[in-house]
Amino acid sequence: MAKIIITNRDGEKSEIKGEIGISLMENLRDNDYELEAICGGQCSCATCHVYISDNWIARTGERSDEENELLEELECMKEGSRLSCQVPFTAELDGLEITVAEDE
Repeated sequence: MAKIIITNRDGEKSEIKGEIGISLMENLRDNDYELEAICGGQCSCATCHVYISDNWIARTGERSDEENELLEELECMKEGSRLSCQVPFTAELDGLEITVAEDE
């Protein structure tokens, strides 16, 4: 297992042990973080929106066109915006720092 450092919507930091081989969203959802993840990881909503810390953006891979389309509809989209369902959690992401995005 690898760690994920999370800042919640209230600005509080916490750390969880992430399971390698599942998505970032599944790790957050399984640890009861503030994500609705309504579509269950199908990239058809944006209820698992997170901000990837600047020094981790390149390591999480490129956004797909489909992911970009959903994110561009959000007022709170930023450079580090990702749908956590589209980020596979790998050993290379040990120590990943994210912030849960505002609820829209």
